[in-house]
Amino acid sequence: MTDNPLDKPEKDESLHESIPVTGMYKDWFLDYASYVILERAVPAIEDGLKPVQRRILHAMKEMDDGRFNKVANIIGQSMQYHPHGDASIGEAIVNMGQKDLLIETQGNWGDIRTGDGSAAPRYIEARLSKFALEVVFNPQTTEWQLSYDGRKREPVTLPVKFPLLLAQGVEGIAVGLSTKILPHNFIELILGSIQILKGEKTNILPDFPTGGLADFSEYNEGFRGGRIKVRARIEEEDNKTLLIKDIPFGTTTNTLIESIIKANDKGKIKIKKVVDNTAKDVEIQIQLAPGQSPDMTIDALYAFTDCEVSISPNACVIIDEKPVFLTVNDILERNTFQTKELLRRELEIRKAELMEKLLFSSLEKIFIENRIYRDIEECETWEAVIQTIDKGLDPFKPEFYREITTEDIVRLTEIKIKRISKFDAFKADELMRRLQEELKEVNYNLKHLTEYAIKYYQNLLDKYGKGRERKTEIRTFDTIQATVVAANNAKLYVNRADGFVGYGLKKDEFVCDCSDLDDVIVFRRDGNCVVTKIQEKGFVGKDIIHVAVFRKGDERMVYNLVYLDGGSGKAMVKRFQVLGVTRDREYDLTKGTKGSKVLYLSANPNGEAEVISVHLTQGAKARVKVFDFDFSTIEIKGRSAGGNILTKYPIRKIQWKMAGTSTLGGLDIYYDASIGRLNTDARGRKIGNFLGEDRILVFYKNGEYELTTFELTNRYEAKDVLFIEKFKPEAVISAIYWDGASKNYFVKRFLIETTTINKKFSIVTDHKQSYLKIVSTESQPQVKAKLQKGKDIEEQEFDLDMLIDVKGWKAIGNKLSTHTVLEVQLIESTKPETSEPTETTEETDDEDLEIGDTIEFKIKKKDEDEQLGLF
Repeated sequence: MTDNPLDKPEKDESLHESIPVTGMYKDWFLDYASYVILERAVPAIEDGLKPVQRRILHAMKEMDDGRFNKVANIIGQSMQYHPHGDASIGEAIVNMGQKDLLIETQGNWGDIRTGDGSAAPRYIEARLSKFALEVVFNPQTTEWQLSYDGRKREPVTLPVKFPLLLAQGVEGIAVGLSTKILPHNFIELILGSIQILKGEKTNILPDFPTGGLADFSEYNEGFRGGRIKVRARIEEEDNKTLLIKDIPFGTTTNTLIESIIKANDKGKIKIKKVVDNTAKDVEIQIQLAPGQSPDMTIDALYAFTDCEVSISPNACVIIDEKPVFLTVNDILERNTFQTKELLRRELEIRKAELMEKLLFSSLEKIFIENRIYRDIEECETWEAVIQTIDKGLDPFKPEFYREITTEDIVRLTEIKIKRISKFDAFKADELMRRLQEELKEVNYNLKHLTEYAIKYYQNLLDKYGKGRERKTEIRTFDTIQATVVAANNAKLYVNRADGFVGYGLKKDEFVCDCSDLDDVIVFRRDGNCVVTKIQEKGFVGKDIIHVAVFRKGDERMVYNLVYLDGGSGKAMVKRFQVLGVTRDREYDLTKGTKGSKVLYLSANPNGEAEVISVHLTQGAKARVKVFDFDFSTIEIKGRSAGGNILTKYPIRKIQWKMAGTSTLGGLDIYYDASIGRLNTDARGRKIGNFLGEDRILVFYKNGEYELTTFELTNRYEAKDVLFIEKFKPEAVISAIYWDGASKNYFVKRFLIETTTINKKFSIVTDHKQSYLKIVSTESQPQVKAKLQKGKDIEEQEFDLDMLIDVKGWKAIGNKLSTHTVLEVQLIESTKPETSEPTETTEETDDEDLEIGDTIEFKIKKKDEDEQLGLF
């Protein structure tokens, strides 16, 4: 060694070889990730359990004596196998207990609906359910391993003979992946397994313990990338009150109420009060603010609160110590065939047991009946005893299925003298006969294993299926547009001169009520239009001539425009719609030439076409200086169309003269029975062409009817609707209903005399079993009925208009027949359907049409003070 610190010391061979920190980190991280995936977060496909759940069930089986045990004791027993503390074990026990499948509970175990927690482990008790004891445990088919401290044995996986993973569902987050398998219905899983065993395809869908409504159209069999929409079940108690009966999976009544209050505070919905009346059943009462539509509020609750949630499943399981992504149908198929294999192993074990019992029973009988036990009296050594018995059995050995071993002979020597003295050959033969019959049955089941597995599943269904019917209703949901159902929580203002719009310009011109989710459409004098998101204050360009809330895709909104083309100096006229646009992009409604400007603009929500009066300048060379123009004479084009020539002469002013009617005709309304909603997209059955004051008539199966508007936001409970069509006041209603009191069908004919909108009226008797069977508005309706006449059953047709006169809607009506009516159905009319006439216009190209001194309109004059819309 030198004193110079720069000199390098000689290498010490005794030092350990250094390891880079990066390498250590990589190895440790991979070890930790593997541990979390395999030992904590992701279930094994064999039994569908995470390690903590498996160890809890194993501990409970060791403790099981048929009585309840304190959960604190179960936690202590489980800690012999699970090295992660009492808190995680207690939480897992409560989670399994709340699923009401493997564990029977006693005490306060909390409530998944309200989010209330369970009592402390020392206060609550649990034991294994009969179902768990039957399908989860079998030491003979269980693979065992040592516990973490080597003191005890624990199962690698439990031999579960049921798709437990799909029945309970599971959720876990590991390192780099997660799993989310939703719970499925007990009965449907068993029926699905039976279908698989029969070689049929199956498609299972989740079923949630909280009930509700669910749309599984994008479920994708539970594979990652799928999605489920779950909704609360909301009922309309009256026009001012809504009731939430079921809540979406993953929410609680507390979180749901919080989301409703939050949406109300933000102005998305308008409610007066929320009351939680949940007890045995969920009931959240929502009292609406004055003037709020129940239908609109229901849609808004789905759009802005936890009344609708989206769930993304991700079926990941451990197979051969590796995480694998599968579909739920694949998991069910694997579980089904695993159950079949476990049943085969159990049968083979039972077969071996029966053959051993038969063998020893035969040995015992031979040993006693042939008095072989007496031959050993002279033997002086143990070896001589064994040899003597073995020699005595020699004549019978060919009859046995295996060789006789020393252990078999030792068992014979252990037979007590009392048993030998009381040996009954008849009873021995009877026992052997029963064993042979059971062995024959076991052999048959082994040869017909699929049939045996189906019987096993059917037995589970018969024993444990009662009360496990589906709770979640399968629906197809309509898409709710948030901007349509949002409550008006802001006011739109405009500063036309400076070019600002927004809800913060309270000192400027008020336009309309709006929502902070709305878009705003603006037209400027220079002929440009722009659609922008509403904000507190936004600049959209100076010289604004029109501003309004924009509804994307509104085909009823038509704009009538007259503009001056800066290039030619001609006045152009056009009608157009603004459907789909790019937000904040400017669109030129003129030909784009310099100096172009808007002379006249009107926005018409239902495609109205007014008449305007055009005044030319005094210096114009035209002979007629004032003429009228009717917008209905031109067609509706796209916004980029150049339009037609109104006049080539300079215009002094344009005045509104006369309101016009809609050129779009009525609105074709369709009813989609799958979701119970109206639409204009030709989905479902067309119920009519509607104008402003038209109504819809709806009859429900419970015997009520109501008149509604044709607003697309109306909601109808599809499963309850019996009849829906456009209301015709002059149409006679023919109805047949079942009277629950007299147990007879009654027929009545009446006119709709009520005019109240959205109020239900009953046309059947008050008995709770009364219901409406048939409704028709045909002029001569006919029905076909099966009648019980003595011992004979006859079919008879009835003309309803001949059975009874038209009376009031409150009349009881007449019996359909004096005989017992077994069945009745409406005979569909063979007349061709007549559709309502709709206005159509022939498509033509834009043509140059000069209007002025060449065209005159015969329109009555109107007072000057009624003229509006001047620019």
